[in-house]
Amino acid sequence: MLFSVLIAHYNHFDFFIDCYNSLMKQTYTNFEVVILDDFSTDGSFEKVSDYVKNDLRFRVFRNEKNEGVGFTKGKLIELANGEICGFLDPDDVLTPDAIKVSVDNYFGKTVATYSQFWVCDQSLQVIKKFSDSHQIKNNDPLFLNIFFTVNHFFTFRKDIYLKTSKISPHYRIAEDQELYLKLYELGDFKFIKQPLLYYRLHNTGLSRDKNKTKQRYEAWNNVLKETLQRRNITKIYGENVSEIENLPTFIHQKQNTIMRKIKRKFL
Repeated sequence: MLFSVLIAHYNHFDFFIDCYNSLMKQTYTNFEVVILDDFSTDGSFEKVSDYVKNDLRFRVFRNEKNEGVGFTKGKLIELANGEICGFLDPDDVLTPDAIKVSVDNYFGKTVATYSQFWVCDQSLQVIKKFSDSHQIKNNDPLFLNIFFTVNHFFTFRKDIYLKTSKISPHYRIAEDQELYLKLYELGDFKFIKQPLLYYRLHNTGLSRDKNKTKQRYEAWNNVLKETLQRRNITKIYGENVSEIENLPTFIHQKQNTIMRKIKRKFL
């Protein structure tokens, strides 16, 4: 089974070297790596292209202008040849068995897998294990990934993805959450109870950019609104969806029960 590692790249060549090295250590060898550079401005496209030029498993492309991560990730899936795909940020690192363990968990009605992961500092020193990873309940109309339980390392069947309305190209933030929720509606998610990825925290990462806080909330709110519309849910927890101004906060408050807080301590 061919596995496609998909990398949306922008101005991160220095971090990409660690990412590349982790791919070279994979115990599962039947994979390709598709890199789409979103019009980097620091020479990263040329550096990445040169760095991988001697490995035929790598294919490198570039957007003609900066399009944003939604467009770029959608295009990456189009370019993928693998039956199974997995996004890997160029500043993150996989464990040596990440691809093999993921592929081995595709059976039955599984359409996607996700795993535990390590949260690391800029030097990839482990800070902690992400605390909210566990097996979610499948086929639950009110599963909205409010606690980001479905997260890295996320892999999915391309044939199932093609049955969705695909990643919306206008999203520059929260595009991963949109992908998860669309795929969730078409089959089972399988949780892998071991860390398969080292997630690097650094000041240039999008999730750490304080200037993007408002945009993140707006995008997440829109993703949730569109998801509820897709699922024909017009009322949630006794309130009309159309009248809820901040869906992420509202749903978080309703789902963050005492039992959930207790359970989270023992995960």
